[in-house]
Amino acid sequence: MTTLKVLLVVFVGFAGGLAVGTGFVAFLVVLGVIPRLTQLTKTTKRIHAYEWSAVAGAIVGGWMSLCHSVWHLSKYWLVPIGLFHGVFIGMLAAALTEVLNVWPILAKRIGVDDKIVILLMAIAFGKVAGSLFHWLYFVDHFH
Repeated sequence: MTTLKVLLVVFVGFAGGLAVGTGFVAFLVVLGVIPRLTQLTKTTKRIHAYEWSAVAGAIVGGWMSLCHSVWHLSKYWLVPIGLFHGVFIGMLAAALTEVLNVWPILAKRIGVDDKIVILLMAIAFGKVAGSLFHWLYFVDHFH
C-alpha cells in the first residue's frame, strides 16, 4: 500500500470512530439513560460506577472488534456470559423505553391502556421464547 492509501484508511477509520462515538455519547447524554437507570434501580450513589462501566465497555468493545481474538473457554461459561449480556440489553432497553415513555403511548394507541402489564409480559415472554428457540435450534453446540 502506498502512503496515501494508508493515510486515507487512517482518516476514514478515525472519522468513522468519531461518528460512532458521538452517536453513543449523544444517546447516553441527551436521553439521560444512565441517570434514569440509577433512579429506577435506586443506586444513585453508584452513578460514577455506571458511567465508568459504560466507558470501559465502549473501550473493551472497540478493542475486541479490532482484534480477531478467540477465547478457548468451557461451554459452561456461556450461561453467565449470556446472562450478563441479556441483563445489559434488557436494562438498556428498559431505560430507553422509560425515558421515551414508549409503552404508555403504544398502549394508548392500540387501545389496551388497562392491560399494559399483559402487553409487557407478552413482549418479555416472546423475547425469551425467541431467544431460546434460536439458541436451541439454530446454534450448533457441539461444533
